[in-house]
Formats: sequence, structure tokens, C-alpha cells
Amino acid sequence: MSLSPSPRDGGEDIELQLLLEALFQRYHYDFRHYARASIKRRLVQARDQLGFPSLSALQDSLLHDPATLPKLLNYLTVQVSEMFRDPSYFRALREKVLPHLRTYPSLKVWIAGCSNGEELYSLAILFREEGLAQRTLFYATDINPQALAAAEAGVYPLDQVRKFTQNHQKSGARTSLSDYYVADYGRAVFDKSLRDGVVFSDHSLVTDAAFAEMHLISCRNVLIYFDRDLQDRAIGLFRDSLARKGFLGLGSKESLRFSRHAAAFADFDRDDKIYQRREP
Repeated sequence: MSLSPSPRDGGEDIELQLLLEALFQRYHYDFRHYARASIKRRLVQARDQLGFPSLSALQDSLLHDPATLPKLLNYLTVQVSEMFRDPSYFRALREKVLPHLRTYPSLKVWIAGCSNGEELYSLAILFREEGLAQRTLFYATDINPQALAAAEAGVYPLDQVRKFTQNHQKSGARTSLSDYYVADYGRAVFDKSLRDGVVFSDHSLVTDAAFAEMHLISCRNVLIYFDRDLQDRAIGLFRDSLARKGFLGLGSKESLRFSRHAAAFADFDRDDKIYQRREP
């Protein structure tokens, strides 16, 4: 029995390519080098749940109705996270990375692909617990305006806070997570003072350049959605953005091993995917 793609499959792949090209040409959002299987799955989900008969129909609406864009972006950008996700990563930052960062009079930290802000608040709380918040400027960036707005609001469903609290304790917490939020009608509203040193900004790892010299870049569970060329671009961007001996944190399933920029980094904590920029 033949396993070759059906004509319908081939047609849908062409529709997908044209839709991604239209999204780039019309709005300058570039998903053309995201991992193809993942982006196809999300576009098909968007097509079905937004009620379009085909990807071509979705493309037509995207081109002629600007209201379609934010709806589509919510499918194309992953907004699933939790505070202190992978607690051992945050413990490694606390116990191994922050002792190095203490030697700087001021610090810049970039959360690339900040989504709805869970990782931002995790780092803001960690740096406050370790006495570094007052000298740290955080840059929280994402390509999705709705995600950035959610991050800036700092409001999460109260039923998620139990998991957040467990993660926080496992990260070596010095305080209680409840010190940083108030419960309000089924929501946890995080203290706005955690945002005092935060700059929220639209930034694309696909098309934008480095914008500041960072001491720590945390970009976790983003590169897994990119193809190899785009991963290399992002890692090169991180290399160019890091201060001498600055740190890069990746997700548990991500690695620099196959990147052409790997030689610019040393393994700092292999288990928790933390790397250090080598001397130029």
C-alpha cells in the first residue's frame, strides 16, 4: 500500500505555506521557520475552532479583517506555563548563578518569550528573596500583545496557585508565595511592586536584533518550536546579547549541542540547561 501523501495533503501544505507568507507580508509576524508539524497542528486547530472551512479561508480573513490576527496569534504562540516550572532550574539559579551575579552593581535579565508572565514573576520573586531586586532591570518580551498584557496584569486563576506554591518551595524559597499575591474572586492578583523593575516589550526572536547587554537570559521551552535554522538565529542573538560571562537558561528539552554557536558557551549546569558565555 502506498504511503505517499494524498492530493488533499499536498494542497493543505501549500495552503499552510501561503498562509504563513501572508501573515509575514501583511503583519510582519514570521512563523515560516517554526517546526512544521507543530505549526501545522496549531493552524488546523485555529481553522477548526474559528469556524473556517479551509486554511485558505482563514488566510482570506486574515488579509481582510484585522480582528482575525489576535485570534490567530493565540493559537500560534504557546501560552501554557506555570510559576517556578521545573523547580530545580530555579534552585540552580538561586544557588549557583546568583552568587556570580551579586558581583555586579546592576543587573539586566531578559525573559525571552515571557508568555503570560509566570516565569517573569518567578524570577522577580527569586531576585527579591535573594536581595537583588533593587539593582535588577527585567525585560519581559513576547510577540503576542495579548500575552504581554496578561503578563503585565499579573493575574492568574486561584486554582493554579497550589501548584505554583509547591514549585516555589522546591526552588529553595525563603518566603511564602502568599506574601506576593492577594486572592480576589477566584483569582490570584500578584503585587504590582514585582513589576517596578520590569520593561514589557514586543520582541521577535525571528526578526528583531539584540537590544541591550544582559547578565542573564532565560528562554525556556521556546526553541523547541523552531526549526534548526531559526534555533541558530535565536542562539546567536542570545550570544550577542550576553555580557561577558553572562548566563543563558533553556528549557529541559532544549540544548545548544547541535548549534553552530555552541562553542560560544560553556556548560555551567548541564542538568538544568544553564550555560555561560565564554570569553570572546
